[in-house]
Amino acid sequence: MKSQTESPIIEVAARGLAPVIQLIGIYVFFHGHYGPGGGFQGGVLLAAGVLLLRMSIGFDNSQLQLPSRKTILLCAIGALIFAGTGLVALMFGGNFMDYAYLPVPGFEAADLRYYAILFIEVGVTMAVMTALISIYDDLLGS
Repeated sequence: MKSQTESPIIEVAARGLAPVIQLIGIYVFFHGHYGPGGGFQGGVLLAAGVLLLRMSIGFDNSQLQLPSRKTILLCAIGALIFAGTGLVALMFGGNFMDYAYLPVPGFEAADLRYYAILFIEVGVTMAVMTALISIYDDLLGS
């Protein structure tokens, strides 16, 4: 399996830079749990780390990190997590994304909102990351 680039400098730099980009993406994701946003931006950064490897070490070698056949499935699961959380609240008498109406016993409304926002951010991050990777893979023709 030959890499996409012939330069060992690019390969070494990409292998060192991709985990840093993904670590920043995870930080942005968790920061979004405490403030506005985070899921979309974190997903973009996580996808950028994977796409950097796809472009530098080659498509075949980068399949070990995230196989292309799993991206659409993970994107759908992320979208279902996001939309499902809102729909469950709607089914139990609240508005769409009104986390206080989620049917989780033993939690007060403030605690439900806290954990539901984390759950929403997980869904958004997962959907955005895998959708961007899937788009790249489709454009590549793989």
